Amino acid sequence: MKYFDYAATCPLDRDAADIYLKASTDYFGNSQSLHEAGSAAANLLESCRQEFSRLLEVEEAGVYFTSGGSEANYLGIIALLSAKTKKGNHLITGAAEHSSVYNLMKKLEAEGWEVTYLPLEKDGLIKVESFIHAVRPDTVLVSIQHGNPEIGTLQPVKTIATYCRKKGILIHTDCVQTFGKIPLDSLARSVDALSISGHKFYGPKGTGVAYVHPKLAWKPYIVGTVHEKGFRPGTVNVPGIAAMTAAAQKAYSRILTDQARLQTLRTALLHALAEINGSFVIFGADREKQLPGIVGMSLHGLEGQMVMLECNRWGFAISTGTACHTGMLTPAKSMVAMGIKGKEAKGFFRISFGRDTVEEDVIELGKVLTLIASKTKTVSLQADL
Repeated sequence: MKYFDYAATCPLDRDAADIYLKASTDYFGNSQSLHEAGSAAANLLESCRQEFSRLLEVEEAGVYFTSGGSEANYLGIIALLSAKTKKGNHLITGAAEHSSVYNLMKKLEAEGWEVTYLPLEKDGLIKVESFIHAVRPDTVLVSIQHGNPEIGTLQPVKTIATYCRKKGILIHTDCVQTFGKIPLDSLARSVDALSISGHKFYGPKGTGVAYVHPKLAWKPYIVGTVHEKGFRPGTVNVPGIAAMTAAAQKAYSRILTDQARLQTLRTALLHALAEINGSFVIFGADREKQLPGIVGMSLHGLEGQMVMLECNRWGFAISTGTACHTGMLTPAKSMVAMGIKGKEAKGFFRISFGRDTVEEDVIELGKVLTLIASKTKTVSLQADL
């Protein structure tokens, strides 16, 4: 099987796996324990915290380790709400946010908060003017995803954050798809909270990071929690965090090289689809506002699920959207947010490249998609005759 679903998850980096094994056997103590084994684990944990603060160029005191991106999103937003700097009960978010954010917003609505969901333009971007228009005097928090996991667009989070600063509005951003793929230092310094997930950059599943600016006096979500300074309960996964840190270091060391390679793969796919030009749609933005490794698209007249199953039959693993959304009968969130409805919306599928993707496989996938589209076109013509 040739894997084209890296936006869903990545294989564990082998060096990170070695570190996981070593940390599990040599640093197995509970980081909260006061004995020597506990202190060794605590020291390793704090060195990992220091490294993430260095990579993000943020204060170490604001870095918290979580069980993944979903928990980091949930707890990060809850922390900001507990530390809001002005009165109000209005929140702003994107209409295509990850389920962990979208479901939390729905929960908050049920509790009496008012939420505005910003749509995406045809290029998959949130219009800054639309955001400004949505801001009200009682707006206290904004949560906008940095990188869209279905079509790969990069939202203008820094511009939105600058406006929020002027208005005393707290801002959270979901960086699960962008950490380790593009530099985040200046963006991280411009927001009040952000979230990342280890398995998106070849770290282990069940690991993540939340950053909450230490200037904010947030309250623990669960009273009495002692782990991670009260940010989350439960024994800290020191081996997983150590492995995630190693994966993050490697990802950062390769950012520029990988960006160029992924752009080459994206171009190769488009060239391989040239034969059916006009029979497919690529959703997304201009190059500088787009993650090159995520290609959201559709073939005219075909359901995305059928394309995915046909590709699977040919030995290619692609997706019909985010893993948290797969299996649902509703269209991908990005399609709905862009105003694409009905049969057209259900035509969406996603291809995503990674570290082990080679150009020959991309070209072969392009040929398979061409064959699928051509076969359907022939059947359709025969039916018309």
